[in-house]
Amino acid sequence: MNRIAQFLLAGWLVFAQGALAQAPPTVFLEDLTWTELRDRIAAGTTTVLVPIGGTEQNGPHMTLGKHNVRARALAGKIAAALGNAVVAPVLAYAPEGGVNPPTSHMKFPGTITVSDAAFEAVLESAGQSLKLAGFRDIVFLGDHGGYKKDLQVAAARLNGEWKDTRVRAHAIAEYYAVTQSTFLQTLRERGYGDAEIGTHAGLADTSLALAVDPRLVRSEQLQPGTKLTAAEGVYGDPRRANAELGKIGIDMIVARTADAIRKATSGR
Repeated sequence: MNRIAQFLLAGWLVFAQGALAQAPPTVFLEDLTWTELRDRIAAGTTTVLVPIGGTEQNGPHMTLGKHNVRARALAGKIAAALGNAVVAPVLAYAPEGGVNPPTSHMKFPGTITVSDAAFEAVLESAGQSLKLAGFRDIVFLGDHGGYKKDLQVAAARLNGEWKDTRVRAHAIAEYYAVTQSTFLQTLRERGYGDAEIGTHAGLADTSLALAVDPRLVRSEQLQPGTKLTAAEGVYGDPRRANAELGKIGIDMIVARTADAIRKATSGR
C-alpha cells in the first residue's frame, strides 16, 4: 500500500470512529444512553411525550399492533416539531374490554386488556419516573379513544401530587380528537361517506395505518368484491383506503397536537 492510500485509510478510520462516538440524532428515549439523556435535559429538552397505543384486533386486514406503531411514529414527528422533547417507550397494554365474559375487542384473539386501575397506575409510575429524570412536562398522547378518561385521571393525580413543584402532567386530547373531527370532515369533502369512513378499521383508520407503515395492512384482504363486516371487527369500509388520505390526517394530528402542547406548557 502506497503512502497516499495509507493516508486516506487513516483519515477514513478517524472519521468513522468520530461518527460512531457521536450521540444518535434521535428523539426516542430508549435509543439514548442515560448520560446522553441527562445532557439533553440539562440543555433544555424538558418535555417528554408518552405515547399510548394498545394491542387489539383491527379487522382481518390490519395488524394487532397498529396503535403502537402509529403512536410511536406520530409522537416522533410531534417531538421533532416541538424541538425540545423526547419520546418515551410506547405503552402497548391498555383497557380493551372485559375478559369474563369477553366484551368489545376482547371477543377477538390477540387483544390484550388491563384494568383501568392498573393502566392508570402504570401511567402514574411512568410519570413519577420521568419527573425524577428531570423532565418538567410529561405529556400523555393516546392513540385510542377508549381510555381518554384514564389519561385525564392519571394526569390529575400526578398534578395533585406535584402541586408544589414546577412539574406538570398533561393529557392532550387534541391528538385523538383530530381523527374524530377535522380529518373526518376532510374525507367527507372528498366524497367519502360516513359508512365508508367508519369508526374502527374503516377507510379513515386504515388510511392512517398505510401512511405510517404499509406493512400494517394486508392489502390482499381489501380486493374489490370483498366485504368486511362488524362480525370481523370492521366498522366501515377500508377497501378504498390509501396512504395519500392517511398523510392528510397525520399532518393534521402532528400540527394540532404540537400546537396544543406548546399552549399547555407555555403558561408556566
